[in-house]
Amino acid sequence: MSDSQITIKLTSDEALVLSHWLEKLQMTDLSRVVDDPAVWAPIHRIAGTLDKTLPELFAPDYDCGHGPGVQCQRVTE
Repeated sequence: MSDSQITIKLTSDEALVLSHWLEKLQMTDLSRVVDDPAVWAPIHRIAGTLDKTLPELFAPDYDCGHGPGVQCQRVTE
């Protein structure tokens, strides 16, 4: 197996939603959801990469709703 890297392209919205989902996944007992420990490292790497590349996650007006059908969004009032 080679160590070549792959690139996945996402829109900003897709990346925000994925980042939120991965955060929720990581806050659970990961071993109950993902039974193969070999998958844990890539999950953490993807989540970390998204955290570093999405400054919106740390904006004071950013809100990621909780519940089905609620999408991450910037709060505008």
